[in-house]
Amino acid sequence: MRWAHAHVVERHLRALGALIRRKPPLTEESITVVDQPMLKRAIAAAALGNTMEWFDFGVYGYLAATLGKVFYPDASSSAQLLATFATFAAAFIVRPLGGFFFGPLGDRVGRQKVLAVTMIMMAVGTFAVGLIPSYATIGIWAPILLLVARMVQGFSTGGEYGGATTFIAEYSPDRRRGFLGSWLDFGTFIGYSLGSLLVTVLNAWLGDDTMTSWGWRIPFFIAGPMGLIGLYLRLRLEDTPAFQKQLDEHDAQVKKAESAGREIGTIFVRFWRPLLVCIGLVILYNVTNYMITAYLPTYFTDVIGRSQLSSDLLVLLSMLVVVALIVLLGRLTDYIGRRPVFAFGAILQIIVAVPCFVLFGMDTLWAPIVACIVFGAILACFAAPTASTLPALFPTTVRYGALSIGFNIAVSAFGGTTPLVASALVSATGNHLVPGFYLIASGLVGLVAVVFLRESARQPLTGSPPQVDSPAEAARTYAAARKSAAAVSV
Repeated sequence: MRWAHAHVVERHLRALGALIRRKPPLTEESITVVDQPMLKRAIAAAALGNTMEWFDFGVYGYLAATLGKVFYPDASSSAQLLATFATFAAAFIVRPLGGFFFGPLGDRVGRQKVLAVTMIMMAVGTFAVGLIPSYATIGIWAPILLLVARMVQGFSTGGEYGGATTFIAEYSPDRRRGFLGSWLDFGTFIGYSLGSLLVTVLNAWLGDDTMTSWGWRIPFFIAGPMGLIGLYLRLRLEDTPAFQKQLDEHDAQVKKAESAGREIGTIFVRFWRPLLVCIGLVILYNVTNYMITAYLPTYFTDVIGRSQLSSDLLVLLSMLVVVALIVLLGRLTDYIGRRPVFAFGAILQIIVAVPCFVLFGMDTLWAPIVACIVFGAILACFAAPTASTLPALFPTTVRYGALSIGFNIAVSAFGGTTPLVASALVSATGNHLVPGFYLIASGLVGLVAVVFLRESARQPLTGSPPQVDSPAEAARTYAAARKSAAAVSV
């Protein structure tokens, strides 16, 4: 680890040396000193949006069986689950459309404005689900309205994660970007844990009949106030230093006049390599993520035959493991790099995925607990470095758009469909271990992406000058860069 840390620092100094020799040359004044109060507000506002988004995912995943009874009562239990997961996956069909719309828009008009809009849409879509009458009341219109609400959520989410990661990355000082970025996905798993814990408590308190009658609506109604709080925080933010500098260096009106189509074309033509790396890393992260968060609750109850309460608690245990590890691993990536953490998680997943599903099927208490802890640790290895790694793949001018497009293509094609694919494969083959093989495939894809990933720990974002915590650090960074440049030139 000491060697890895030294290696990262050496690479960082070489990068600074290159910066100081660039045209226009780096000066001490051009180094960005972060506004600390604004940084804290930026992290809180971005993380809260993710918390609300994943509160909804936790609720939906844990209520899958109940929602099937409410919206598809005439179908068999297996058909109800497939229909509910199909509605869940349908939201991911429109996510790329949201990414194509909101991403380039965020590069033209600013990150803060777009993130405020996505927050409003997410809150409205989630709150609306709780208002939909049951199938028994309005018939076929009930599942149709559920689908519409899910698509509103999906469209807004298409611009949420890419914008939130861009926002935090562009606000964070270079040497702490891994640690600060990990708080975004900390919000993700806090939201999921809160949503799943709420459903677990409601199931235990109200019982199946009351939950099917009206109790399922309660979690969705809570999303409204959460959205208002998040909107308030986001409206109090200024746009990121990197975006503001971009507007200072280029004519703002010209930038705003550029079409979204032109930016999208530029992303696919000029940045296809980092775009493929982005997609590979997102597949690695999100297949595991949705396998655990959206599929395991149903896998435990309908495939393994565990009780609803024990199933809910087991998945919640995995989430708590992620919550406990993610910030620590985020800080670790600032010292040893992002690539080693991604690679360790991918290799571990390839080795233990199938054995963990064997443990899930054992009729003991300890076996599924061990498997859930292991899966939680693997997921933390993917979640911790993602928010700091993906924005570093692209320059400021296309960062929001490229990240939103790459992220949502991967999530829609592979992440959001994971519960549906896993459920269908288990039903078709009768093999309870098939989801483990699916995780092995995603691990291999992610490992290839890691091989082609450029290490970005403690380095400035692409096309940006260094970003630091204080004027004193700016002076030290400039002095170190001058020394490195002189050493390289010799």
